[in-house]
Amino acid sequence: MLSKSHGHPEGRRLSRGHYGRGGGGGRVFGPGDLRLVLLAMIVTKPRHGYELIKDLEQKFGGAYTPSPGSVYPTLSLLEDLGHLRSAAVEGGKRSFSVTAEGHQYLQDNQAALASALSRMEMAARAFAGESPPPELHHAMHTLKASLAFHRGAWDARETERVRKILEDAADDIVRGADHD
Repeated sequence: MLSKSHGHPEGRRLSRGHYGRGGGGGRVFGPGDLRLVLLAMIVTKPRHGYELIKDLEQKFGGAYTPSPGSVYPTLSLLEDLGHLRSAAVEGGKRSFSVTAEGHQYLQDNQAALASALSRMEMAARAFAGESPPPELHHAMHTLKASLAFHRGAWDARETERVRKILEDAADDIVRGADHD
């Protein structure tokens, strides 16, 4: 069952076995991810909320559909931030388009967008039944522990070093799967 995570409209979790597919347990969108993904989708063409929900559902092969309760508040937030503007269209719907500020926000957050899209692709694979074996779950927990118990300061240099290690590892994992 979908539920809010930490009270954040974007932090939705999917429980094990939801929709009768693989996957389970993990967050589909982390904080800020849905904002970036929606903006990136709207950049390609103006859309209304229902279209965005259906397009995301399609990207997940029907295994996950973001709730209107997460998409519409995120669109309103993006509009409040000046990243989107809306116009009324037929049927009382609002069509959203990206503003200059929204384009700049996407430009400034390209690394975060690439990470969000990569996680989205991984989640779609997991929902399709491509779950990692238990040995990898243990390795993931070890990685989480190494981050949690990291010694020393998380200054900008160290943060960037570790981020690069993690992003490179994720890219290698995805590329390796594509080459099989």
